[in-house]
Amino acid sequence: MMELNDLDYELIERAKEIIKKHYDGLNFTHTVGAAIRGKNNKIYVGINVYSIHGMCAEQVAIGNALISGEKEFTTIVAVDGENSEVIPPCGNCRQMFNDYMKDIDVIIKDNDKLIKVKASELLPYSYKTKF
Repeated sequence: MMELNDLDYELIERAKEIIKKHYDGLNFTHTVGAAIRGKNNKIYVGINVYSIHGMCAEQVAIGNALISGEKEFTTIVAVDGENSEVIPPCGNCRQMFNDYMKDIDVIIKDNDKLIKVKASELLPYSYKTKF
């Protein structure tokens, strides 16, 4: 567990900003915002895209970063659009982090405190891909 710093709080604010701008509480198609920081300190954002095979906000943020040329990441966070609270990644995102960026810091809420943990800690005994 790691304490948050000013860059982490900036990342949370960017996730909040993007979901506030695109929140759809009526149809629930866009309810989560995410932000990821690249090694170059640039921030990339995303919102979830709800469908039967939808995409999580974290996945959209990672895709935005990748198409912008970013390949290495430091920190990621997701925020609930209804109440602006930091939320943990789903199981699918945990597996994706473990496959592609197991050393990334993930901001989560532990009881009432925001902390950072390594993605690899969120999915113990996970399936290991051959990437």
